[in-house]
Amino acid sequence: MQIRSNLRIAVSLGCAVAAIAVITSEVTAQRGNVDWAAVGLSTHHVAGTVHYLEGQGGNIGLSIGDDGVVMIDDQFAPLSDRIRETINGISNGNLRFLINTHVHGDHTGGNANFAAMGVPILAQDRVRLRLAANQPAAALPVLTYSEDVTIHLNGETAHIIPMPPAHTDGDSIIHFVGSDVIHTGDMFRTVAFPVIDRNNGGTLPGTIEALGLLAGMSGPETKIVPGHGVVSTRADVTEFRDMVMAVAGRVEELVSQGRSYEEVEAADPTGEFEEKWGDPTRFLTAVYEELSDSP
Repeated sequence: MQIRSNLRIAVSLGCAVAAIAVITSEVTAQRGNVDWAAVGLSTHHVAGTVHYLEGQGGNIGLSIGDDGVVMIDDQFAPLSDRIRETINGISNGNLRFLINTHVHGDHTGGNANFAAMGVPILAQDRVRLRLAANQPAAALPVLTYSEDVTIHLNGETAHIIPMPPAHTDGDSIIHFVGSDVIHTGDMFRTVAFPVIDRNNGGTLPGTIEALGLLAGMSGPETKIVPGHGVVSTRADVTEFRDMVMAVAGRVEELVSQGRSYEEVEAADPTGEFEEKWGDPTRFLTAVYEELSDSP
């Protein structure tokens, strides 16, 4: 029993290190190790009113029309002026709202700057609570919610929908109904295995549930803007969800046999998926920790 306890402590530490890796790039950025002038910013039209802005950090969603701009996430503080200039290249409208999809700094780092421009920030209640632990008041959302919120601008119905604790415990997705586009934040990504940030309330069951909800509200023509990566489809989300379920099922079986993390890793439960989604260590550690902690 002592060996098992020590193993869990070791895996918990490993998962904490993995969670820290989620924000390594933002910490590096805030220490001034990025040449911000060299960061490329570009906008891409998705469908209808919706565009996204690609730069350093999470994809920024934009709904653009006669009423102004609804913005989703804001990357890093040193990019705020350039992000605003880039948006001006496709719209001369005011920034009406800024929505934070979750707490991480590569999605919220510009909050204080955009608030200073007069832009009201919206996020889940838990995002404000987590940001308040280490950010100034100026960076905090001024409008928070625990249930669905709808914005009616640009001839567009935009549903802001809180998700179960998945990537974090403050995830939201934004569904632009008229344009048939959904921005997911980091609960869905195309560049890597899921990041389940347990330090910020993320969970494996919530990840599976949230991906199922996302697939369920998407149609065959719906365009899905991930937190990181390229515009995707319902089929891509379903494939991602099925991969998570497959890995979770394999790890759960191994855990039920009393296998250590090293033994689970050696069994290679992610092997067939690594060519597409890369290094599984961060994901596998979180899955193992959660399942080995289950009663």
